[in-house]
Amino acid sequence: MSISVEKVQNKKQFEEIFEIRKVVFVQEQHVSPEEEYDEFEETSTHFIAYVDGVPAGTARWRFTKNGVKLERFAVLKSARGNGVGQALVQAVIDDISATEEAKGKLLYMHAQLTAMPLYAKFGFEKVGEIFEECNIMHYQMERYL
Repeated sequence: MSISVEKVQNKKQFEEIFEIRKVVFVQEQHVSPEEEYDEFEETSTHFIAYVDGVPAGTARWRFTKNGVKLERFAVLKSARGNGVGQALVQAVIDDISATEEAKGKLLYMHAQLTAMPLYAKFGFEKVGEIFEECNIMHYQMERYL
């Protein structure tokens, strides 16, 4: 099994990531499409993960007033447990690290409870109280670059 992660560069890849997010968030987790797709799609840096050349996962990051937010991590059910999520987190952190304006900034995310152990492997720590977003429980997780 071969996992690769690429920065999204074209319309076909955007269609693939939106399909992955539709399956994972809208269909599996019952997030409304209005909440899933937002005004930050055009200004975020998106990634797509492939398993043996087939689209399997996605993530994005963007600058906010609080630092750098990592978000929309999604892996298709058929590809979970094979390192796709780890490959996506690593690719996103590597890309942020290579961005001069991100140096020294806070990296943060709203982590679903089931994904917290994955993010902890990359040095993210739980901050604050549990909260609900789109009917799913989350914690904020943070680390500095």
